[in-house]
Amino acid sequence: MSGFSSELIDYLEGRITFEEFDQRRDERNATEFEVPPEGVQEDDAKPSTSAQIPSNIEEGVSPGVHQVFASMLGEKSEPPSSDEQEEDSLSYADDEYDEDYKVEEERKAWTEKVSAKKMLKLRGKGGRRPRGRKKRALEEEEEDYTAEDPTVGDVFALEMELSRENDKMMRERRHRSKLPRALRGLMGEANIRYARGEKEDAILMCMEIIRQAPLAHEPFSTLAMIYEDDLDMDKALQFGLIAAHLNSAACEEWIRLAEMSLEQDNIRQAIICYSKAIKSDPSNVRYLWERASLHMRLGEHKQCMDGYRRILSLLPMEDGEHFMQLSKDMAKSYYESNDLPSALGVMEEAMERHPSLVSDDLINMAAELYVANRQYDKALQVLVQFAGIVLECNESESGCEVQQQEQQQEKAGEETNENNEDSKTKAEIGPINNREIKDVLIPDSTPVDLRAKLTVCLIHLHVNTPLERLVSSLMEQSPEEIGDLYLDVGEAYLDEGEYMSALPLLSALVISEQYNLAVVWLRHAECLKALGHMEAAAQSYTRVVDMAPQHLEARLSLATLQQQLGRPECALKALESMYDSETLAQDSSAAQKELKLLLHRSTLLKTQGETQDYLDAMITMISMLLKVAMQRAMVCVRSVTVSGKSHLRLVKASLPEIADHEAAYLDNTGKTNVLSKEDWWQLLVSCVLTLCDVRRYEEAELLVESAMEFYSFYDNKPRRKEMECFGLSATILDLNHYKAYNYIRLMLIESVDRPQLWNIFNQLTITSHHQRHHRFCLRMLLKNPSNLALGFLCGHNALVSGSFKHALGQYIQVFQNQPTVPLHSLCVGLTFIHMASQKYVDKRNTLVMQGFSFLWRYVDLRGVCQESMYNLGRALHQIGLTHLAIHYYKAALDLPAQKLEGIPDDHGDLRREIAFNLSLIYQASGNMIMAHQLINTHCII
Repeated sequence: MSGFSSELIDYLEGRITFEEFDQRRDERNATEFEVPPEGVQEDDAKPSTSAQIPSNIEEGVSPGVHQVFASMLGEKSEPPSSDEQEEDSLSYADDEYDEDYKVEEERKAWTEKVSAKKMLKLRGKGGRRPRGRKKRALEEEEEDYTAEDPTVGDVFALEMELSRENDKMMRERRHRSKLPRALRGLMGEANIRYARGEKEDAILMCMEIIRQAPLAHEPFSTLAMIYEDDLDMDKALQFGLIAAHLNSAACEEWIRLAEMSLEQDNIRQAIICYSKAIKSDPSNVRYLWERASLHMRLGEHKQCMDGYRRILSLLPMEDGEHFMQLSKDMAKSYYESNDLPSALGVMEEAMERHPSLVSDDLINMAAELYVANRQYDKALQVLVQFAGIVLECNESESGCEVQQQEQQQEKAGEETNENNEDSKTKAEIGPINNREIKDVLIPDSTPVDLRAKLTVCLIHLHVNTPLERLVSSLMEQSPEEIGDLYLDVGEAYLDEGEYMSALPLLSALVISEQYNLAVVWLRHAECLKALGHMEAAAQSYTRVVDMAPQHLEARLSLATLQQQLGRPECALKALESMYDSETLAQDSSAAQKELKLLLHRSTLLKTQGETQDYLDAMITMISMLLKVAMQRAMVCVRSVTVSGKSHLRLVKASLPEIADHEAAYLDNTGKTNVLSKEDWWQLLVSCVLTLCDVRRYEEAELLVESAMEFYSFYDNKPRRKEMECFGLSATILDLNHYKAYNYIRLMLIESVDRPQLWNIFNQLTITSHHQRHHRFCLRMLLKNPSNLALGFLCGHNALVSGSFKHALGQYIQVFQNQPTVPLHSLCVGLTFIHMASQKYVDKRNTLVMQGFSFLWRYVDLRGVCQESMYNLGRALHQIGLTHLAIHYYKAALDLPAQKLEGIPDDHGDLRREIAFNLSLIYQASGNMIMAHQLINTHCII
């Protein structure tokens, strides 16, 4: 029993009321004040604290509650240690016969009773006073003790502690089944049927239970066992997982489910199961290791490394070998994934935790990581601290002195291995001042790898004094054995611009048999190029291209050198294609390299004036960008033979449909993002203009049509308008009026107020033989009734189609807006003349008079010139007034042709038209001589 009375515990746990507690306490106090007979020791008179350990919580009160009561009483209550508990359990026999001990225990018990009584006062109604039946002896004892009354905060603390204890006990209880009582019998029957082998009936019963109680785990567990017996592991696994989730299964159950998942090659499900097991047992290293291995199989490097880090944190200090090996593996994995900071963090933790287990391999790895991260001073510190290397300085430096002392202690053998470990742990390498290092002392047992790492660090730190000796010592060994170290030192020299120092090392490697590799030749070529030996560098780059044909940088450098040496053919040969079409379609990296190569090749071809080859390179690049767009535009690239050479041409052809255009577009974008959108735009414009320069207008139009299907170009409005202009120009030059009309129609819809576009539209409608532009003009006129150019064109269309009244209405509307324009008066007058020339017409004379009035207005506005006289004579010729027409025709022949800007002189000369019309009049009158004279004079070239 704990230190509190039984009725207090029952009241705090809510089993009795306050009145029952008060009554039971009074009865117990009355019995305790009775003096027992002499020589008789009652067990009940013993203090309860002497019989049991205070930490026992079987009665529902934990040590935390005891501490709360003690704090309320102003006492210091410390939990007994294990030694004290053991001592109390062994010395209770002596305490029974110790009178002082019994008196002290009775006093403590009485103090606890009084304190509990004060707490009960606070829990009573309004803090009422003690009842009259309580003994006055108890009140006197209460007055003797001067303990402070508990505050409201103390009571609240007690209540909170009891609440936490209750919640903890509730959590520790076993999970109750969620199966209703009505279905438990059916569940038992299902288990019995399964035990008897009647699996079908058991399955039906379990399914019925699941239907009525879907959150109960028992039927799922039974179904998992049934299907596992039937070797249906898929269903067994699924039902087992459901049961485990519903019942909060133990670690072993989750591990079994994980193994079943792995048998079905469901690695993702196995990872989930291991995660559940780890949640129940976070310190189990085997579970963490298995889950990390599964993450590695899925290629999830980050999750795998996180698991390894948790394993490292759980490994004990005694398991240092495993710690170091796992740290090396993690650092290697981080390095392969280009995560140098994480790799360095793992290595630093390993060297700090187990300095005595740091091997040469680990030192070499740590130094290499620091060098790769350009932390050369830290790499040197690692070599000095763990490899026994001593730095001799001009001035006394703390770091150098510490290492010299350690070196002397190791040689003298004054300390044991444990002391050496402690000294390595405590030794701190101070900051290395490169300028004050004059020499380096290296133990004879130091491996050559660490010597090379030391050389690399000194090169990067510009410590030149000991370098000559170290490099000479390195070159004394055969490059066939340590060629990789030769290359490391040579690359360090190249990084620092010491090309003369790097050349002997690289030259020794290129003549070796084992290290005669492409990467060595590349470094050799770079070194020669930096020293100005262009011819030798070109030969080295040629070896690189021969040994590694897909090395892009080597090809570009070789082409540049050959161009500088005056060998353009060799430069173009170095820039030939590296991959076939199938590889380019599947490999994004190969496509990006090929694009860079083609870009340099096209630039070189353009400077050499090879236009056709330049267009081949440009078409190849742009077809890679517009692959999906060209498929939508039904344009493909074909190879044709021209003058004995193979060249590329853009042709119209039907292509197989692409299933997912969006996915294909995204894939193509990933391959071509090596160039920016602006660069691609400039390449496209250059290709279109070059195609027009060589009169390949149809291909230019097909290229523009494909570009209009490309999202990046079409969504950019300025570029889309520019592409429309390119397409319109190409189709007009190609005499493809049908497509030109499509371009100009779209441009007019967006810019209806631009007269230049209407002029181009008029030219296209004149040269084309289609009549579809009539309805387009009418629709546009309805939307834009105030547009004069559009109204004028609608009048022309009506006049040509014979709708003279409609034409007259359009011309009059334009004339009213601009009455001073000569062309408007000419069109109105000619419309009246056409109306008067009809067979059936009313008021013919009036129409003729109106027509000639507008024509004379036209002559007044235009002036007397070849054009105005010809138009007037032609009108008279049309209505049959030939004698007047002859007069104006002759006047027009005598006038010179008007010169117009931008138009050749012969294009504005009307003498041929005038002579021909005049000859027709002479032929009609029978004067053939004059007719032949006019034709011979003006119409024969």
